[in-house]
Amino acid sequence: METTMRQMFKRRQVLGALAAFSALPLAHPARAAERLGFGELYKSFGVLGLEFSDKVKRLNGADVTVKGFMAPPLKAEANFFVLTEIPMSLCPFCSSDADWPDNILVVYLARRQTFVQYNAPIEAQGVLEYGAWIDPETGFVSQLRLREASFDTV
Repeated sequence: METTMRQMFKRRQVLGALAAFSALPLAHPARAAERLGFGELYKSFGVLGLEFSDKVKRLNGADVTVKGFMAPPLKAEANFFVLTEIPMSLCPFCSSDADWPDNILVVYLARRQTFVQYNAPIEAQGVLEYGAWIDPETGFVSQLRLREASFDTV
């Protein structure tokens, strides 16, 4: 009889633990990065120039994925590059304003990666930020950027 009481007590403990565990909120699986296209970056040309779209404003601080092309980097050891909508064979920092594309996104890498040819399509993923920011290392000014980013060829 004593053994049966112990077994019942243990069962109650196990069932109580399971009940408590099942009441805990389930962890949500990691959310996939939301896709953002170059055509979705800006709302309009307002009085003050380009205005960021509502989607960019909503995704500020979120993980996003953007497809595009890597502009030739400023230097081989850089930890950032410019993502463009169309391939650019010119260094965007070495050309005139007329050659600079309207739709660009600065990509700050989480870790160094080997750069790819300017005409190879890539997909960059990172945390989206918008608004004026000056890189303290380079003095480069950006309005739209991905941080803690990585990229893959597609």
